[in-house]
Amino acid sequence: MVNQIRTNIKPGILVDIVLKKDQKTGILTRGVVKNILTSAPKHHRCIKVRLENGQIGRVQKIVAI
Repeated sequence: MVNQIRTNIKPGILVDIVLKKDQKTGILTRGVVKNILTSAPKHHRCIKVRLENGQIGRVQKIVAI
């Protein structure tokens, strides 16, 4: 999946993430990537990022580059 590979995620792109508190419900939060928090080149549970508004979660979908 595209959202499991770190090189596909760049600061400034629009993504949908799932916050830790929303993992059970699957509610997505949309925002612009500020930082990539996952250091590994690939992660089976998706890449963790911080959005420009400060929220942290795992990328579920890349909306726009």
